[in-house]
Amino acid sequence: MSQLYYRRTDNSSYRDRIPLRIVRAESELSPLEKAYLNAVEKGDYASVKQSLEEAEIYFKININCIDPLGRTALLIAIENENLEIIELLLSFNVYVGDALLHAIRKEVVGAVELLLNHKKQRGGMQVPPILLDKQFSDFTPDITPIILAAHTNNYEIIKLLVQKGVSMPQPHEVRCNCVECVSSSDVDSLRHSRSRLNIYRALSSPSLIALSSEDPFLTAFRLSWELQELSKVENEFKYEYEELSQQCKQFAKDLLDQTRSSRELELILNYTDDINPLEDEGVNDLARLKLAIRYHQKEFVAQPNCQQLLASRWYDEFPGWRRRHWAVKFITCIFIGLLFPLFSIFYLVAPKSHYGLFIRKPFIKFICHTASYLTFLFLLLLASQHITGSKARSQGPPPNTVEWMILPWVLGFIWAEIKQMWDGGFQDYVHDWWNLMDFVMNSLYLATISLKVVAYLKVQKKSLSLKKC
Repeated sequence: MSQLYYRRTDNSSYRDRIPLRIVRAESELSPLEKAYLNAVEKGDYASVKQSLEEAEIYFKININCIDPLGRTALLIAIENENLEIIELLLSFNVYVGDALLHAIRKEVVGAVELLLNHKKQRGGMQVPPILLDKQFSDFTPDITPIILAAHTNNYEIIKLLVQKGVSMPQPHEVRCNCVECVSSSDVDSLRHSRSRLNIYRALSSPSLIALSSEDPFLTAFRLSWELQELSKVENEFKYEYEELSQQCKQFAKDLLDQTRSSRELELILNYTDDINPLEDEGVNDLARLKLAIRYHQKEFVAQPNCQQLLASRWYDEFPGWRRRHWAVKFITCIFIGLLFPLFSIFYLVAPKSHYGLFIRKPFIKFICHTASYLTFLFLLLLASQHITGSKARSQGPPPNTVEWMILPWVLGFIWAEIKQMWDGGFQDYVHDWWNLMDFVMNSLYLATISLKVVAYLKVQKKSLSLKKC
């Protein structure tokens, strides 16, 4: 019984096994070629040089042979970062192929420099067909040295390539209908999308932006915005584009961290492209900060250095405001709020005077605007209660005192919206939903005033006709 039992077990285990065999044949290496690659692996300069010299004379060794891992002698030397062996192999005109891309991926700066300065000579030894077939390459055709270097974000390698005058392909828009984009998408849509993603991943490299951009802040802002918009269209690669967008935002924030003084910070935040040298250098409009807000750069705006400058601007004329007692702050705000009519008159009569400039301070302007709007709401409450006149419930009553007082506020709101549209442009004005809400509110105010005027005129016209009769 035991014998039968064991036989069944053996037969069962044999039937449950999967036979294995090699389905992809590898090129066989001769003993001399194995010794040659082994010498390169160990960094034996003398043995490698002897093998290369014998190959030129006796042709018994193919210096471009590949090991079972698909590596040539040059790739093995690059992986081991043996610059002497690399220089020796290049001097004997070995096949380079994708060696530069491999050196960039391994971030071997010395090897990259040697390969960039290497001038290919005519002739050479036999090259295995697998090395010439692009299908067996580790890199897709769209991966260029500068793109791969930007992916690794290696500053030294990117600098070497930029100094050699390399260029970066300009990515087309997602909805581009040019012949190149349409044909590329029809042939292989995945490769087309991946190619665009690889280009944007390279353009988002902080080292590349710092090296090649004259205005790295503006480049980071625009690229971050463009990548965020791409994430909404390219849903399959949404996470990758959002990650690249966040990388650009973080780069702008980290770059702002390098400011060492308030003077440097003001120069950065007040910088604009259309600087007029004839204008006063003391103009502080925070153009770069406004641009960051426009491109939704929250990290840049929330950066501590930026926030400290904004706080100093906000509490201008009030040094040490944060350290004061809350009761002193409250009394000060109430006092300034009660004086807002006088400040407003000073600003209208003499805007360049001391008091006219005082109301332009951000903190004072905020208190005055708050007090003004609270007064406006109080007048609206009085007008809605109809407590200012005996003819309030009659048809078409004339405007009372409260309604006449409300009219300047409505005109002021309309003028503020017109001024904002003029300063920022119609496109930026429309894209802000708060402005659309203000437009609707002002339209309702104007509609209410217009209906009251029409009702009053109709009543007056009817009363005149009755008197004539």
